[in-house]
Amino acid sequence: MRSVLVALCMALAVSGAEAADFVFAVTEGITYYQTNKEIQARFQPLGDQLAKALKRSVHIVIVSAYNDVRAGLERQEYDLAFIHPAHVSLAAIKSGKYRSVAWTVGYTDYAVSLLIDKDKPYTKLDDLKGRTGVRPDPDSITAAMLRAMLRDQKLRAEDVKIITTRYQDAVPFYVQYGFAHAGATAAKSVVKDWTDKGGKVLLSSRPMPIKQLIVSTRISADDEQQVRSVLTGLTQNDAGRQALAALGYKGFVAPNHDQEQRDIAWLGL
Repeated sequence: MRSVLVALCMALAVSGAEAADFVFAVTEGITYYQTNKEIQARFQPLGDQLAKALKRSVHIVIVSAYNDVRAGLERQEYDLAFIHPAHVSLAAIKSGKYRSVAWTVGYTDYAVSLLIDKDKPYTKLDDLKGRTGVRPDPDSITAAMLRAMLRDQKLRAEDVKIITTRYQDAVPFYVQYGFAHAGATAAKSVVKDWTDKGGKVLLSSRPMPIKQLIVSTRISADDEQQVRSVLTGLTQNDAGRQALAALGYKGFVAPNHDQEQRDIAWLGL
């Protein structure tokens, strides 16, 4: 009788494990052009592809606030997470609770540019000592990279006065109208528009990936491999290409773990 009960309990445990949702968190950064509902709809076809491969339901949760996703990662509430701000995903990797499974094509060489007015004589970062710079949200990856750039040049926090604007699109305004002597942005369209109008770039940072997909170290090796295969194989089938079209991304590639460790050190995480 006891052996029958043990077997029944084991069967129920396996059944419960199989029935548990695979939790897929999405943090897309400051997405002021899209609502959470719209982001959910974009990621749902990818969730469907993952569910088919994993043979279990995939529950997509949109986590907009960086501190909220940090807390969830700390508790390993998510089996898989798509995270735009790399300093958040890399911190989770450093903790040993997550490891990267894929990078987003087109976002593997994110670099911060410092915009300056065409008439300014600055030629190096040290020229900004005693002057004012503007950056996006202080918890953005752009701001984190700017802090690393300043550290590289041995500039202290008090050497350059940094003011904040919420969105990268507004950075050129501050420089153009004299509210700041230099502006930090990593938006390629913003940089192009600035230089097309005659503005200058003082310097650009080292490039690094953003929009990383990371998996919890709690998931099985088989599940991790299934996730990796789905992500890197999306361009190879119609359903995958449709999922990418919905996302608006070109695809996903395998990560470079050595580069991630260098980026962790550079950002001072």
